[in-house]
Amino acid sequence: MPTRHRLLVLAVLWGLAACGAAGSRSLVPEPAPPRSLPAYASEDELRRALARWHAAAQRVQAERRRSAAPSGSVALQAAPAAPAAADALGKSEAAAESITNVQTAGVDEGGIVKRAGDHLVILRRGRLFTVRIGADQLQPVAMADAYAPGSNPQGAWYDELLVAGRNVIVIGYSYARGGTEIGLFELTPEGGLHYRATHHLRSFDYYSSRNYASRLVGNTLVFYTPTLLQPWTQKPWEQMPALRRWHDDRTPPDWQRLLPATRIHRTDDEFDPHEPLALHTVTRCEVGDGTLQCDASAVLGPAGRVFYVSQGSVYVWTSPWRRAQTHPRGPEPAPRPLSAVFRLPLDGGAPSALKTAGVPIDQMSFLEDAAGHLNVLLRENGRGEGMWGSESTRGEMALLRVPLSAFGDGRDSAQAQHYRRVPGMPGHAVHNRFVGDWLLWGGAGGAGQPAYALRYAGRDEAQALSPGHGVERIEAMGPHAVLVGSMGADLHFSSVRLGARQAALAGRHVQPDAAQGETRSHGFFFRPTGADEGLLGLPVLEQGHSARHGVYAGAHGAASVLYLRQRDLAFAPLGRLQAHGASARDDGCRASCVDWYGNARPVFIGERVFALLGYEIVEGRLAGRARDEGIQERRRISFAPVGGRFGRYSPF
Repeated sequence: MPTRHRLLVLAVLWGLAACGAAGSRSLVPEPAPPRSLPAYASEDELRRALARWHAAAQRVQAERRRSAAPSGSVALQAAPAAPAAADALGKSEAAAESITNVQTAGVDEGGIVKRAGDHLVILRRGRLFTVRIGADQLQPVAMADAYAPGSNPQGAWYDELLVAGRNVIVIGYSYARGGTEIGLFELTPEGGLHYRATHHLRSFDYYSSRNYASRLVGNTLVFYTPTLLQPWTQKPWEQMPALRRWHDDRTPPDWQRLLPATRIHRTDDEFDPHEPLALHTVTRCEVGDGTLQCDASAVLGPAGRVFYVSQGSVYVWTSPWRRAQTHPRGPEPAPRPLSAVFRLPLDGGAPSALKTAGVPIDQMSFLEDAAGHLNVLLRENGRGEGMWGSESTRGEMALLRVPLSAFGDGRDSAQAQHYRRVPGMPGHAVHNRFVGDWLLWGGAGGAGQPAYALRYAGRDEAQALSPGHGVERIEAMGPHAVLVGSMGADLHFSSVRLGARQAALAGRHVQPDAAQGETRSHGFFFRPTGADEGLLGLPVLEQGHSARHGVYAGAHGAASVLYLRQRDLAFAPLGRLQAHGASARDDGCRASCVDWYGNARPVFIGERVFALLGYEIVEGRLAGRARDEGIQERRRISFAPVGGRFGRYSPF
């Protein structure tokens, strides 16, 4: 990009100091924008719009073939492909029993283990398991395939579950059947599992290395799915989201269109004929006894995406995969809008939007705050969170803080005073999180790289922190935070005290010869035990074993969960609960035979402490006092299936 144009883009992107708070006071008030995006009035209007885009794409391709210039063609990038996710529907009772480290209070996220009263429900390698923990027990109860009886699970991934009352819901993705699978099971009072139904939602894959596809807000199951419309597809409307109930693999699909044109919204931007267009769909479902009552809303936009769910809305940030940023409009090139953020209310109201610049790192980059603002940490470039997109952002950084009242029909843009430039990070692997009144971010680059803390609603400068190690994870510990990352062969934990105006490093723990065994947010859990203390757990691997993108790749028996006591932000090591490798036998796996979402979790239930380690659950007990306190193994079980094509349940 020419230097002059780059400066124009950065001026819009981050806001110059002259256009900051002082300049904003001199702006002439503008009329309030319309409150929502326009929808297509009919199927014909939608088809005509897509047909124009298709025709423009054909002309672009023909021109490319004629020009044959070496630099004249920008290759379209393939849609991200990988496993999928799952979610469900739940009650306030389930939220109170949560054993999942979630981003937003009251918004549960699909995971691999959930509590349901006196039982744990576990999803692993294409199967569901239940373990009784009530009345001081630890006893395997039941096992069931996570997919429909009689179906072929090959080419399908079952990675997330949620529990709502007696409903167990598994969401996966099937490449063979072309979309999302939603499996419904009944959990009996005794811990049994009864299959009810499987529903298919036509969609493209939405796997992310950091995000989860499903959420549970109150009694509503919410999940996000993209539908990728390629410019060369003759009839893209035939790929629209649709729902069907599974009967068997021999039954012709009886898809029922889920999303009418009148529920599809867009801004006034023209569709780019150079790259795919995505239908970003948010589906809301009420779950009955084997039935789903679903509706959906969608927005049309570029294929790059990051999504975030607050208690009242789903936000989808879209950006082009192709990073061209100019288009001819007269003799001078003009800046193109680089991105847009859409707000889709969970009550089914019409979406609204705002044109923006930059790209969020992941869903942790978002916060809808109580003051009625959306706050988003941005980098200059990125392709969204599909596959490992969150690990490939780059460029300068800024904080967008914009009032929700600025969202409208998508014609307006966030203004210069809404952006605030913040210290950037070298490299691609950046982690971030909002904790209380603060935003923290840091990179995994190494010992000399600082991390930063910023009061996101204030005007003070970001405060530099020097943890002396890379930052691979940022988590909340009550009102404070912990930075986790490696330096050399050791894993470091640094606590951060977040005060009214000051952020400061407090305590440190070094775990020698260790690394994180799980990179996703669900691998960590903090349980407060008092006003200024608590317990935390994190899966770790010994040096010599590895986890690629959070997928455990070490030998059997290497995984463990590390526990620390935190008192006034000082750490005391309690020890580890270790896998014994009892589940190293052939389990007859037929689906999801790679643990993309990990297989180890710390679990805290009341005063009890557990570690889920593959097919083992180990219960520990805290013994000793103060400096001598430690965790000891109390008992363990294996719930592993045994060999055979379908496996056979055995607790031994």
